[in-house]
Amino acid sequence: MAIFTEHQAIIRMNSIWKKIIIRTTLKQTDKESDAKPVSDYVLAKGYREFLILARRHIKDFILITVGIFSASFGFKGFLLTNHFIDGGATGISLLISAVTKIPLYLLIIGINIPFILLGYKVMGKVFAIKTALAIAGLSLCLATVHFPDVTTDNLLVAVFGGFFLGAGIGLSVRGGAVIDGTEVLAIYLSRKLGTTIGDIIILINVLIFSAAAYFLSIEIALYSMITYLSASKTLDFIVEGIDEYIGVTIVSMRSEEMRQMIINTMGRGVTVYSGKRGYGKRGETKEVDIIYTVITRLELNKLNTEIQKIEPDAFVVMNSVKDTKGGMIKKRALKH
Repeated sequence: MAIFTEHQAIIRMNSIWKKIIIRTTLKQTDKESDAKPVSDYVLAKGYREFLILARRHIKDFILITVGIFSASFGFKGFLLTNHFIDGGATGISLLISAVTKIPLYLLIIGINIPFILLGYKVMGKVFAIKTALAIAGLSLCLATVHFPDVTTDNLLVAVFGGFFLGAGIGLSVRGGAVIDGTEVLAIYLSRKLGTTIGDIIILINVLIFSAAAYFLSIEIALYSMITYLSASKTLDFIVEGIDEYIGVTIVSMRSEEMRQMIINTMGRGVTVYSGKRGYGKRGETKEVDIIYTVITRLELNKLNTEIQKIEPDAFVVMNSVKDTKGGMIKKRALKH
């Protein structure tokens, strides 16, 4: 009898902790909602969402951490000793460090603070927090971790320095953050000015490399362009060739929930197509609403998580979108 009672107590405690975790996950702050008994379905659904979020955060943490060490190796193992620079905020930091001798780890934080604040406005709170932690981690790694000088050959430094730096930035993007805030600025300016993100990034980098040619030398500026090309190609490879915008088609039997999630959670507009879903050996069909939306690659991590919460087996097709015009530029007030 005593053993049975102890077993019951353990089950009871597990049930209580599950409810605490689930209610935290579901953010049930309404008193009336808390007063109602929670069904087994809601408990199971909430617990599943909690596990999805936990796995996603662990994966993001690993990706960002590996990205930080890869970028740091690119900086200290290749670029710093030869005074080569990259594009974007990292390039600005490297250039100022080469000219003024200010430690790079301080400049990484100082240069990116405006981009973090802008990221909070453009991409949201979670993205800004992740980015702030990633940049702080990069600065800490640069300040405390020693990396050997791999080579003094200028061409190898430019190519492989760019490779490791681009891999670090790409892994951070896959983890839902950035360690170079220029892309956030480009997204913001593209919405304000109606130009493409690529055009703005090119303009920023032209100014950076022109400054490098003036303050350092034309030879270093040319090698730095090789570094930038290597970094950008590696970044594109790491994030699976994703361009500035991604067109996402979702075929799901829970299409209304998907539509509400994209509008309310992602802050994006949607197009709904009426279609038929074919399945089975005899090709049975069933009517279904097909959801289409366009997001930036920085939002892809969040969208995948939200889709998995609703229906893990949903059929999702993603395509690179080279350019957009009209409704995509502004969030929330969108109509495709």
